[in-house]
Amino acid sequence: MNTTTAETAQAGDRHLRISPSILYFGTPVALLTTLNDDGSPNLAPMSSAWALGHSVVLGLGRDSHTARNLDTRPELVINFPSPDLWQTVEALAPLTGADPVPEAKKAVYRYEPDKFGAAGLKSEDSEVVAPPRVVECPLQLEARVRSMTPGGADGHFRVIECEVVRVHAAASIVVPGTQHIDPGAWSPLIYNFRHYHALAPELGHGFRSETAALRRASSEWGSAQSRGSVVSGPDTDPRA
Repeated sequence: MNTTTAETAQAGDRHLRISPSILYFGTPVALLTTLNDDGSPNLAPMSSAWALGHSVVLGLGRDSHTARNLDTRPELVINFPSPDLWQTVEALAPLTGADPVPEAKKAVYRYEPDKFGAAGLKSEDSEVVAPPRVVECPLQLEARVRSMTPGGADGHFRVIECEVVRVHAAASIVVPGTQHIDPGAWSPLIYNFRHYHALAPELGHGFRSETAALRRASSEWGSAQSRGSVVSGPDTDPRA
Protein backbone atom coordinates (compact mmCIF):
# COMPACT_ATOMS: atom_id res chain seq x y z
CA MET A 1 0.00 0.00 0.00
CA ASN A 2 1.53 3.35 -1.01
CA THR A 3 1.57 6.38 1.28
CA THR A 4 -1.35 8.13 -0.42
CA THR A 5 -3.59 5.05 -0.14
CA ALA A 6 -2.63 4.57 3.52
CA GLU A 7 -3.40 8.20 4.32
CA THR A 8 -6.77 7.93 2.58
CA ALA A 9 -7.65 4.79 4.56
CA GLN A 10 -6.67 6.44 7.82
CA ALA A 11 -8.73 9.52 7.00
CA GLY A 12 -11.75 7.33 6.25
CA ASP A 13 -11.40 5.55 9.60
CA ARG A 14 -11.23 8.71 11.68
CA HIS A 15 -14.16 9.91 13.76
CA LEU A 16 -15.39 13.35 12.80
CA ARG A 17 -16.49 16.01 15.26
CA ILE A 18 -20.07 16.87 14.20
CA SER A 19 -23.05 18.79 15.62
CA PRO A 20 -26.21 16.93 14.50
CA SER A 21 -29.52 18.71 14.99
CA ILE A 22 -31.09 15.60 16.55
CA LEU A 23 -29.85 12.49 18.35
CA TYR A 24 -32.49 9.95 17.34
CA PHE A 25 -29.88 7.21 17.11
CA GLY A 26 -32.36 4.37 16.63
CA THR A 27 -35.13 3.68 19.15
CA PRO A 28 -38.56 2.02 18.89
CA VAL A 29 -41.56 4.07 17.80
CA ALA A 30 -44.50 4.12 20.22
CA LEU A 31 -48.04 5.41 19.80
CA LEU A 32 -49.19 6.96 23.06
CA THR A 33 -52.90 7.05 23.85
CA THR A 34 -54.12 9.51 26.46
CA LEU A 35 -57.46 11.14 27.23
CA ASN A 36 -58.43 14.71 26.30
CA ASP A 37 -60.45 17.04 28.52
CA ASP A 38 -63.69 15.91 26.87
CA GLY A 39 -62.88 12.22 27.36
CA SER A 40 -61.97 11.54 23.73
CA PRO A 41 -58.69 9.72 23.02
CA ASN A 42 -55.55 11.40 21.78
CA LEU A 43 -53.02 9.39 19.79
CA ALA A 44 -49.43 10.57 19.35
CA PRO A 45 -46.28 8.98 17.89
CA MET A 46 -42.98 9.29 19.73
CA SER A 47 -39.62 7.52 19.87
CA SER A 48 -37.90 8.75 23.02
CA ALA A 49 -38.58 5.84 25.37
CA TRP A 50 -36.66 3.21 27.31
CA ALA A 51 -37.56 0.52 29.82
CA LEU A 52 -36.05 -0.66 33.08
CA GLY A 53 -37.88 -3.56 34.66
CA HIS A 54 -41.57 -2.66 34.54
CA SER A 55 -40.90 1.06 34.39
CA VAL A 56 -40.88 2.94 31.08
CA VAL A 57 -39.37 6.41 30.81
CA LEU A 58 -40.70 8.73 28.13
CA GLY A 59 -39.33 12.01 26.80
CA LEU A 60 -41.89 14.52 25.52
CA GLY A 61 -41.96 18.19 24.66
CA ARG A 62 -43.15 20.30 27.59
CA ASP A 63 -45.91 21.92 25.52
CA SER A 64 -47.05 18.77 23.73
CA HIS A 65 -50.72 17.90 23.97
CA THR A 66 -49.82 14.45 25.31
CA ALA A 67 -47.72 15.91 28.14
CA ARG A 68 -50.58 18.23 29.10
CA ASN A 69 -53.04 15.34 29.09
CA LEU A 70 -50.76 13.31 31.34
CA ASP A 71 -50.33 16.22 33.71
CA THR A 72 -54.06 16.13 34.52
CA ARG A 73 -54.95 12.51 33.70
CA PRO A 74 -51.84 10.40 34.44
CA GLU A 75 -52.81 7.24 32.59
CA LEU A 76 -51.77 6.07 29.13
CA VAL A 77 -51.19 3.13 26.85
CA ILE A 78 -47.80 2.73 25.18
CA ASN A 79 -48.58 0.95 21.92
CA PHE A 80 -45.72 -0.43 19.81
CA PRO A 81 -46.41 -0.68 16.06
CA SER A 82 -44.73 -3.18 13.77
CA PRO A 83 -42.59 -1.99 10.82
CA ASP A 84 -45.43 -2.39 8.29
CA LEU A 85 -47.26 0.48 10.04
CA TRP A 86 -44.57 3.08 9.35
CA GLN A 87 -46.68 5.03 6.87
CA THR A 88 -49.54 5.13 9.36
CA VAL A 89 -47.16 6.50 11.98
CA GLU A 90 -45.88 9.12 9.57
CA ALA A 91 -49.45 10.15 8.71
CA LEU A 92 -49.97 10.91 12.43
CA ALA A 93 -46.72 12.84 12.81
CA PRO A 94 -47.95 16.30 11.63
CA LEU A 95 -51.22 16.12 13.59
CA THR A 96 -51.91 17.60 17.01
CA GLY A 97 -54.80 17.30 19.40
CA ALA A 98 -54.25 20.85 20.65
CA ASP A 99 -56.89 23.40 19.67
CA PRO A 100 -55.85 26.07 18.97
CA VAL A 101 -52.54 24.85 17.58
CA PRO A 102 -49.68 26.42 19.58
CA GLU A 103 -47.86 29.22 17.76
CA ALA A 104 -44.61 27.26 17.73
CA LYS A 105 -46.35 24.38 15.89
CA LYS A 106 -48.55 26.23 13.40
CA ALA A 107 -46.04 26.12 10.55
CA VAL A 108 -45.81 22.31 10.65
CA TYR A 109 -48.77 20.84 12.54
CA ARG A 110 -52.53 20.92 12.08
CA TYR A 111 -55.33 20.21 14.53
CA GLU A 112 -57.04 16.82 14.23
CA PRO A 113 -59.66 15.81 16.81
CA ASP A 114 -60.00 12.22 15.54
CA LYS A 115 -56.52 10.82 15.14
CA PHE A 116 -57.67 7.20 15.11
CA GLY A 117 -59.90 7.97 12.16
CA ALA A 118 -57.27 10.08 10.40
CA ALA A 119 -54.75 7.23 10.64
CA GLY A 120 -57.24 4.47 9.83
CA LEU A 121 -56.61 2.74 13.17
CA LYS A 122 -59.05 1.03 15.52
CA SER A 123 -59.28 1.41 19.29
CA GLU A 124 -60.15 -1.16 21.94
CA ASP A 125 -60.85 -0.76 25.64
CA SER A 126 -58.02 -1.16 28.10
CA GLU A 127 -58.41 -3.35 31.17
CA VAL A 128 -56.79 -1.22 33.88
CA VAL A 129 -56.41 2.35 32.60
CA ALA A 130 -58.90 4.68 30.92
CA PRO A 131 -57.19 5.44 27.56
CA PRO A 132 -57.82 2.85 24.84
CA ARG A 133 -55.35 0.55 23.13
CA VAL A 134 -54.49 0.50 19.42
CA VAL A 135 -55.81 -2.75 17.93
CA GLU A 136 -53.22 -2.89 15.14
CA CYS A 137 -50.22 -2.66 17.49
CA PRO A 138 -48.88 -6.12 18.46
CA LEU A 139 -47.51 -4.92 21.81
CA GLN A 140 -49.54 -2.70 24.16
CA LEU A 141 -48.47 -1.52 27.63
CA GLU A 142 -51.11 -0.03 29.94
CA ALA A 143 -49.34 2.35 32.30
CA ARG A 144 -49.68 5.03 34.97
CA VAL A 145 -47.46 8.07 35.41
CA ARG A 146 -45.35 7.97 38.58
CA SER A 147 -43.36 11.16 38.06
CA MET A 148 -42.97 13.99 35.59
CA THR A 149 -39.92 16.22 35.78
CA PRO A 150 -38.43 18.99 33.61
CA GLY A 151 -35.63 17.96 31.27
CA GLY A 152 -33.17 19.71 28.98
CA ALA A 153 -31.05 22.75 29.66
CA ASP A 154 -34.05 25.10 29.54
CA GLY A 155 -36.69 22.69 30.91
CA HIS A 156 -38.24 22.43 27.45
CA PHE A 157 -38.84 18.69 27.83
CA ARG A 158 -40.71 16.47 30.25
CA VAL A 159 -39.14 13.24 31.50
CA ILE A 160 -42.02 10.98 32.44
CA GLU A 161 -41.59 7.79 34.46
CA CYS A 162 -44.43 5.32 34.00
CA GLU A 163 -45.29 2.08 35.76
CA VAL A 164 -46.58 -0.63 33.42
CA VAL A 165 -49.66 -2.25 34.98
CA ARG A 166 -50.80 -4.59 32.18
CA VAL A 167 -49.13 -6.01 29.07
CA HIS A 168 -50.99 -7.23 25.98
CA ALA A 169 -49.15 -9.07 23.21
CA ALA A 170 -50.40 -10.59 19.97
CA ALA A 171 -50.34 -14.38 20.19
CA SER A 172 -48.08 -14.47 17.14
CA ILE A 173 -45.20 -12.84 19.03
CA VAL A 174 -45.44 -14.90 22.25
CA VAL A 175 -43.45 -18.09 22.83
CA PRO A 176 -46.23 -20.70 23.10
CA GLY A 177 -47.09 -21.75 26.62
CA THR A 178 -44.95 -19.01 28.23
CA GLN A 179 -45.08 -15.39 29.32
CA HIS A 180 -42.20 -14.44 27.00
CA ILE A 181 -42.11 -12.32 23.86
CA ASP A 182 -40.39 -14.24 21.06
CA PRO A 183 -37.59 -11.93 19.80
CA GLY A 184 -37.51 -13.86 16.55
CA ALA A 185 -41.18 -13.12 15.89
CA TRP A 186 -41.31 -9.51 17.09
CA SER A 187 -39.70 -6.55 15.39
CA PRO A 188 -40.44 -3.03 16.60
CA LEU A 189 -40.55 -0.10 14.21
CA ILE A 190 -37.27 1.78 14.67
CA TYR A 191 -36.87 5.54 14.23
CA ASN A 192 -33.29 6.14 13.11
CA PHE A 193 -32.33 9.79 12.53
CA ARG A 194 -35.85 10.51 11.21
CA HIS A 195 -35.92 7.43 8.99
CA TYR A 196 -37.96 4.30 9.65
CA HIS A 197 -36.35 0.86 9.91
CA ALA A 198 -37.16 -2.69 10.95
CA LEU A 199 -34.74 -4.86 12.89
CA ALA A 200 -32.08 -6.66 10.89
CA PRO A 201 -31.73 -10.46 11.26
CA GLU A 202 -30.73 -11.58 14.75
CA LEU A 203 -26.99 -11.73 15.42
CA GLY A 204 -27.11 -13.67 18.68
CA HIS A 205 -28.52 -13.52 22.21
CA GLY A 206 -27.40 -12.26 25.59
CA PHE A 207 -26.35 -14.67 28.34
CA ARG A 208 -29.48 -13.77 30.35
CA SER A 209 -31.92 -14.51 27.51
CA GLU A 210 -35.02 -16.34 28.75
CA THR A 211 -36.18 -17.33 25.27
CA ALA A 212 -33.09 -18.79 23.58
CA ALA A 213 -33.31 -22.12 25.43
CA LEU A 214 -37.07 -22.27 24.92
CA ARG A 215 -36.71 -21.78 21.17
CA ARG A 216 -33.94 -24.41 21.00
CA ALA A 217 -36.02 -26.92 22.97
CA SER A 218 -39.04 -26.17 20.81
CA SER A 219 -37.02 -26.72 17.64
CA GLU A 220 -35.61 -30.00 18.95
CA TRP A 221 -39.07 -31.18 19.99
CA GLY A 222 -40.46 -30.30 16.57
CA SER A 223 -37.68 -32.22 14.83
CA ALA A 224 -38.22 -35.26 17.04
CA GLN A 225 -41.96 -35.14 16.45
CA SER A 226 -41.47 -34.99 12.69
CA ARG A 227 -39.32 -38.14 12.95
CA GLY A 228 -42.12 -39.83 14.91
CA SER A 229 -39.94 -40.33 17.98
CA VAL A 230 -42.26 -38.46 20.40
CA VAL A 231 -45.94 -38.46 21.05
CA SER A 232 -47.62 -35.06 21.03
CA GLY A 233 -48.98 -34.02 24.41
CA PRO A 234 -48.48 -31.65 27.31
CA ASP A 235 -46.09 -34.00 29.12
CA THR A 236 -43.71 -34.20 26.17
CA ASP A 237 -43.88 -30.60 24.94
CA PRO A 238 -40.92 -28.63 26.39
CA ARG A 239 -42.77 -25.39 25.58
CA ALA A 240 -45.51 -26.12 28.13
